[in-house]
Amino acid sequence: MKICGIVGWKNSGKTFFARKLISYFTNQKSNVASIKHAHHDFDIDKPNTDSFLHRQAGSQQVIISSSQRWAKISELNTSKEKTLYELIDELRSPDIIIVEGFKNEKHAKIEIISDDSDPSTYLFPHLKNVIGIVADTPIETPTKQVKKNQLYNIDSVRHRDM
Repeated sequence: MKICGIVGWKNSGKTFFARKLISYFTNQKSNVASIKHAHHDFDIDKPNTDSFLHRQAGSQQVIISSSQRWAKISELNTSKEKTLYELIDELRSPDIIIVEGFKNEKHAKIEIISDDSDPSTYLFPHLKNVIGIVADTPIETPTKQVKKNQLYNIDSVRHRDM
């Protein structure tokens, strides 16, 4: 199992790049999983759906299941947020995991830089295991780099380019 992380500031293009990678590896017949970190409260079920109403009534864990998919919602209350590796343990043997966020974890990651004119916003000098950078213009660093416009055709970016 391989883990590929994507980090960057808000609106830098992380989700766009994650989608491109997921599509690319899926087309290569890989079993792909993804984990997205959220820095805020979020809901995966909509108000007035049955699962939402169960949770609103006080259920601490809700599983919703159909013939197409299932999801589990667990309220953390006073428990700590799960680590990336605890979440990975919840997955069923993927070939590759695309991780969006979790910048302080130790997995290999690619930084998407939204403003390459302001070096004070770069994350890679302060993070472990940044193996690649995506930016509009070249940045002075030995870390491998890809231009953002190359992401539109991910097939043109070979894994050795990263």
